[in-house]
Amino acid sequence: QVQLAESGGGSVQPGGSLRLSCEASGSTLDYYAIGWFRQAPGKDRVGISCISSADGKTYYTDSVQGRFTISKDNAKNAVYLQMNSLKSEDTAIYYCAADYGAYCMGYDPYEYEYWGQGTQVTVSS
Repeated sequence: QVQLAESGGGSVQPGGSLRLSCEASGSTLDYYAIGWFRQAPGKDRVGISCISSADGKTYYTDSVQGRFTISKDNAKNAVYLQMNSLKSEDTAIYYCAADYGAYCMGYDPYEYEYWGQGTQVTVSS
């Protein structure tokens, strides 16, 4: 059983930066792929980034490639999402999720067994 808790959301102006944290408890993340998802108002939850614990490989969707960076701190059992050059369309609730298997296999939400409660990110001038 893995408990995930996101933090670091907030309000920022376009062009600004935020760093989201996803802290895990109850189990090591060594055997999980960790994905970041977001859900904008009135829209489906979509995956934007993933990190494989097995080999450290990282993946991004086109919408965030080059602006967001996912990383993992094994000692802290946490995953981070550094978000730069934020745009208004990045406004959403951001969730981290864990998929048992250590390799990223895509962004199907149903493949991720554990979810955090989400953290709100608002990008507005």
